[in-house]
Amino acid sequence: MIPAWETPPSGPSSDLVAAISALVPVLDTARTRLRALRLTDFDAWAEILCSDRAWGMDGPYSRDEAYDEFAITAGTWALHGFGFWTVEDRATGEVLGFCGLNMEVSNREPELGYFLTENAEGRGLAREAVTAAKAWAMTRGLPSLVSYIDPENDRSIAVAVALGARRDARAETEFAGTDDADISVWRYRMEGP
Repeated sequence: MIPAWETPPSGPSSDLVAAISALVPVLDTARTRLRALRLTDFDAWAEILCSDRAWGMDGPYSRDEAYDEFAITAGTWALHGFGFWTVEDRATGEVLGFCGLNMEVSNREPELGYFLTENAEGRGLAREAVTAAKAWAMTRGLPSLVSYIDPENDRSIAVAVALGARRDARAETEFAGTDDADISVWRYRMEGP
């Protein structure tokens, strides 16, 4: 049985969800569409966060912990004016993963984050979607933008480097003595292309 918190609303509540979701910008790339998170996307979110594939994100999580992360991430739009998108295949509507801007409790500055389903990896889709998210972020007047990446996550580092990020060892020292002491910080230029 699906827990109540994972069940999409109906009636007037569903209408309100649709109206709020319509405020989130939609970004299209050649193969992907970035759109507002939907409760029906949670299975794909949990597939990633509840598996060993979440090793670079303090996982794996329990399904309830993954739901908490999903809800917090969705709320970032209302609190900061930016947030995460669901990345879907433009041709099929299949959920490929998630990317966007985040501001978690441990973050020192806005983060450009991304993670895809296992089926979507290795096809350049992360780079394509994250390029669109980064371009949108550059129009928001943010003071800075970084990606916090586990130093052993070579694939995520490769995406950040391809988008122009450079490792910021000085920023990493701010995490010394914390639970995130082993994190690498990848900084994006805020001006120019």
